[in-house]
Amino acid sequence: MTEKIDAHHHLWRYTAEEYRWINDAMRMLRRDFLSEDLRAEMRAVGVDGAVAVQARQTVEETRWLLDLAERCEAIRGVVGWAPIAAREFAGVMEEFAERPKLKGLRHIVQAEPDERFLLCEEFNRGIRTMLGSGLVYDVLIYERQLPQAIEFVDLHPEQAFVLDHVAKPRIREGVLEPWASRIRELAKRENVSCKVSGMVTEADWGGWTAETLRPYLDAVVEAFGPGRLMAGSDWPVCLVACGYAQWFGVLEEYFAGFSEAERDAVFGGTAARVYRL
Repeated sequence: MTEKIDAHHHLWRYTAEEYRWINDAMRMLRRDFLSEDLRAEMRAVGVDGAVAVQARQTVEETRWLLDLAERCEAIRGVVGWAPIAAREFAGVMEEFAERPKLKGLRHIVQAEPDERFLLCEEFNRGIRTMLGSGLVYDVLIYERQLPQAIEFVDLHPEQAFVLDHVAKPRIREGVLEPWASRIRELAKRENVSCKVSGMVTEADWGGWTAETLRPYLDAVVEAFGPGRLMAGSDWPVCLVACGYAQWFGVLEEYFAGFSEAERDAVFGGTAARVYRL
């Protein structure tokens, strides 16, 4: 049986200065979330391994996550941050070449004021530097940035990409288009996989239901197929809208009618293959 993998979670030691994005509405996140907390959540729902993803844009955090992963067998890999657009990126890559649990890199593109950030030459120079390293690039965007993401992916046909949080559609407003059409277009690129994660935080935190999410799940299944989807909790960020076990319960119910091979892909196989866990 394929191991069950949580393809997307975060860990942090909370400080108000470093986590300014955690506003008053998210105050339940204003505490430490560490590997022992994660392992308790994983055990409760039978998750075997997990991929830790950066929450701050510092090399120090990437080193810290890798140190945690080396001490915690359940953390199978890390998607960290590095200065991809900087001249010193190649040197940083040399350092991390000695850290086998580094599986990918991510930049918080959704927060960039330049809507065409993904297309700037400096950033793309860095992405080209990644080729041959085996590292995945995680694409974190809002749905309005999908056109630029499609252009970006087309510049790097040999690079493995993972789309985080189904590109954050406007679930709260019940808006499907043009997100769904753009997702189908992006999914035509076989080097792109997609995380089924982060959806409840784009919905009405206190009022979402499984039926609220169904049209968006239907769209990504149609676009990518189960073989390029991977389940992720987005814990602890998901806690503003649902618990860890609750989210996996939603996904288990949705995919219950799929074949065993398809469920194995979504709940672990795709993550293991793409991130080389």
